[in-house]
Amino acid sequence: MDVAQQALARFSFAKIAPISDLAAQMFYDRLFAIDPDLRPMFKNDMKKQGTVLMAVLATAVGNLHRLGEILPTVRELGRRHAGYGVRDSHYDTVAAALLSTLEAALGDEFTEAVRSAWTACYQLLAGEMKAAAAAVSSRVEREEAPYAQ
Repeated sequence: MDVAQQALARFSFAKIAPISDLAAQMFYDRLFAIDPDLRPMFKNDMKKQGTVLMAVLATAVGNLHRLGEILPTVRELGRRHAGYGVRDSHYDTVAAALLSTLEAALGDEFTEAVRSAWTACYQLLAGEMKAAAAAVSSRVEREEAPYAQ
């Protein structure tokens, strides 16, 4: 993700921030429309869940220029999500819901450059989360494997 893409992600997210509650609702509506089987994974109040989602996105997007500082938190998020039952395929569903939400919220301002910036941003962050989750799964599998005699 280059500097221009970082700036586009920040700029476009700033346009959504004033409607963050609506954007979060749009995101989850789209997510569950794409994959209704994900709904049971969300046991908390969805308004609160949406507030958390938007806060995480704001922090991540706002600090893309200091990626090294936020990656430990991003990786921890990936480890936690593994504990919730999140699989790699779910990240693709989230990407589709996120891009669809951004397109609907930004309208004509959701240009191809903005789409590319968000795709790069999401792939970077989700890649770190998936790698951290895989490391946890691998470690657990090794610990639970029966010892060969």
